[in-house]
Amino acid sequence: MAKILQNLASSFLILSIVLSFLIVANAKSQRFTKYLSPATLGLKKEKLSHLHFYFHDIVSGKNPTAVRIARADMTNTSSTGFGMVAMIDDPLTMTPELSSKLVGRAQGFYASASQNDVGLLMTMNFVFMEGKFNGSTLSVLGRNSVFSTVREMPIVGGSGLFRFARGYAQASTHMFDRTTGDAVVEYNVYVFHY
Repeated sequence: MAKILQNLASSFLILSIVLSFLIVANAKSQRFTKYLSPATLGLKKEKLSHLHFYFHDIVSGKNPTAVRIARADMTNTSSTGFGMVAMIDDPLTMTPELSSKLVGRAQGFYASASQNDVGLLMTMNFVFMEGKFNGSTLSVLGRNSVFSTVREMPIVGGSGLFRFARGYAQASTHMFDRTTGDAVVEYNVYVFHY
């Protein structure tokens, strides 16, 4: 009888140890999050890049690159255009001339988000089509106080060579045509990335 009890105790101990390992292994495989070293994703040293280009916002003519897609009832009577939303696919060029080398496109939307001054909510991706950043994007989400000399908007992320990007974009109006509403805006973008 003592031998049977000893065998049962040994079997119970072994079974308990095996079940403990299975429970721990199962718990680890069902975790929501875990910490990683940047090296596991192939990320190397972080860099700071400066990009300079011109943004062409064309609202007039047969082929506009910015079109109004929504407005509130009060938009047309608002001094700031409050409630207007425009979708954009604006060219980004090397120099202020639209005919200069195309380096990418600004795709997204902007909306008039202030009732007191002309302040736009900018939600867009800079989609690069030239050079080493071809196929990579930077995402902008911020306020654009249109009539300020220099506006700063945050870079909140990116893709491709701009994975894990963070930084800021400075915009300054190069040209604004009061008749057509077309504008050329100079951008200086400073971004940390791997």
